Amino acid sequence: MRKLTIGALALTLAATGCADMSATQRGTATGAGVGAGLGGILGAATGGGGGGRTVAGAAIGAGLGAVIGNVWSTHMENQKRAMEQATQGTGVQVTQTQDNRLKLEIPSDISFNTGRADIQPNFRSVLDKFAATLNENQATTVTIIGHTDNTGSDAINNPLSMERAARTRDYLTARGVSPGRFNIDGRGSHEPLVANTTEANRARNRRVEIFVAEPQQR
Repeated sequence: MRKLTIGALALTLAATGCADMSATQRGTATGAGVGAGLGGILGAATGGGGGGRTVAGAAIGAGLGAVIGNVWSTHMENQKRAMEQATQGTGVQVTQTQDNRLKLEIPSDISFNTGRADIQPNFRSVLDKFAATLNENQATTVTIIGHTDNTGSDAINNPLSMERAARTRDYLTARGVSPGRFNIDGRGSHEPLVANTTEANRARNRRVEIFVAEPQQR
């Protein structure tokens, strides 16, 4: 158990030390802390090297974590502001996540009709502006996740949620965003925001989430 101490310490320092850092520094520090924790655990698990191997694993993990941490750059802040303006009054939520990603949460009433994957006209205007901001910052990667409510079976909902994510990606690539920048996934009804107990709640759970990340560079 003592061999894991350095990983836990690195994670604690990364969390507590972020208070006085800029957003960019927080992305790097968080990645380094997580990397150090994982590196320390791997060093302890492999054994044979005692505390020295644990320390070495933590150091390597910290370096890797710093590389994969996300940056909240001026480009990202400008993109957030642009999307806040473009989606004002639409119900789309635009936020910065704790790991320095831009998140767009698009509700069902402007994105897709129930049981369909066709993009609605109101969603197109949001995606048009979003594509423009992506083309202005080529360093970012995009993850799109589709969700459904619990109406219907997994056999229907799982492919439907994936199809919605794919249609969103395809719309953006048709507007000049490189296909290689995207990852898509469909979670079906398995990650609801709220309990599927009312029609209003089910409407909240039918959504598309888009995450934009600018990875930390060496």
